[in-house]
Amino acid sequence: MTMDRLPGLLAATAMGVYLLLVAGATTAVTGAAAACVGWPLCAGGLSLSTGGLSASAPVVIALGHRAVAVVVGLLVVVTAVVALRARPDRRVLAALGLATLLFPVQAGLGAFLATAGGETTLATVAGVSLVARTLHLAVGLVIFGGLLAALAWELEARTGDPDDTPENPPQGPDTTDNPPLDDGQAPDVPAWGEDPLRRARLTATAYYRLTKPRLMWLLCLVAAAAMALAAGPSLSPRVVAVTLVAGALSIGASGTFNHVLERDIDRRMQRTSDRPLAVDLVSVPNAVAFGTLLAVVSVGLFASINLLAGVLGLTAIVFYAVVYTLLLKPNTVQNTVVGGAAGALPALIGWAAVTGEIGLGGLGVAALIFLWTPAHFYNLALAYEDDYERAGFPMLPVVRGETTTRRHILWYLGATFAAAASLVGLARLDWLYAATGVVVGAVFLWAVVRLHYERDESAAFRAFHASNAYLGTLLLAAVVDALVV
Repeated sequence: MTMDRLPGLLAATAMGVYLLLVAGATTAVTGAAAACVGWPLCAGGLSLSTGGLSASAPVVIALGHRAVAVVVGLLVVVTAVVALRARPDRRVLAALGLATLLFPVQAGLGAFLATAGGETTLATVAGVSLVARTLHLAVGLVIFGGLLAALAWELEARTGDPDDTPENPPQGPDTTDNPPLDDGQAPDVPAWGEDPLRRARLTATAYYRLTKPRLMWLLCLVAAAAMALAAGPSLSPRVVAVTLVAGALSIGASGTFNHVLERDIDRRMQRTSDRPLAVDLVSVPNAVAFGTLLAVVSVGLFASINLLAGVLGLTAIVFYAVVYTLLLKPNTVQNTVVGGAAGALPALIGWAAVTGEIGLGGLGVAALIFLWTPAHFYNLALAYEDDYERAGFPMLPVVRGETTTRRHILWYLGATFAAAASLVGLARLDWLYAATGVVVGAVFLWAVVRLHYERDESAAFRAFHASNAYLGTLLLAAVVDALVV
């Protein structure tokens, strides 16, 4: 894939501005802003503290932030010049123009904050400084949003197909028009009398698959990150162990009930035609009993920590198994967006398990997962578009087309980045989380841009895996940052 110059510049500039946002938040949280009063250099010029490397580090961080701002400002100007010469769509020019005009305003607000005594001491300064700090963040987010919007519209103009919207999108699963797949597309499952050992191995594997283990590691990491951010180094090993075991069991229960409720549709999809209930490896009554057992044990373990964790654990199971599977997924194109609440609940559970309440930090992690879900799952929906259409599910690419879906992936990717940056302030995270977010975020964005150009199944899977890597790495960095750094 050869990326065109303007989209490449827009992507690089957007990530540069995102780096500034995250670096600015980290500068404030670590106290580096207060260590470097004055602008453009600190009051002491380029001289560092005599207190050693640890005392000099905040000054280096603050000056590094300002140096990056100069580089990104030049990149914004270069991108604007290239755009004027390329004469893109008016929407692209408007979004890029807004970002370009606001960048000097952002720099001016930063200078004011630096000379006002550092962002960490503004609570004791007149209210105008507090307003300036809020505007500094808001303007930065608008600049980032403008650049991302320009990128999305430019990619759509270069790679999109305005006529790819389906004429007759499905209104829900219709089993009468979609016969099951041929027997050759499902695995060969012997009867107990034919090969009891192989049948036993397949049955044991089937119960394991009912729990959807691929979801467990990531959602348990979500809960672990929330717990680490809530308690820091004082985190109780017992609470962690009980919460993660209960969380794994609740995910298993939700997955099992999902298998039960979608067993007939699974037989009509290439991706799911070999699921345990679709090939009769596990009977429906046995699966229901298995799921119920997992749910009861899970909720009991959550409740042994505190009542709120138990209530949230039960809510997570019911939401995924009933609200998402029965109500959202077959009936609305917004199933993925609203259904993101199922993945966000482990963050609230983890926070509640430690604190006994739903705190602002827990809501921040939950918002990150909620916004990440469409940017993540829409890639899979593109890869399995034909399968979802065959099953009658109103997924976004089936109802609105691939061009719209790729644009929405970028929108939600930008929102995910903004939520990730906000966690720096909400959870007072340090440089490790910030640097990790920028690096893996750039990889995620690169994969999404490639998806726009290549527009095939392999590109969709690449972006899907990049989204998993992004969230997993980011959450792991948050855990390490909260517990160690």
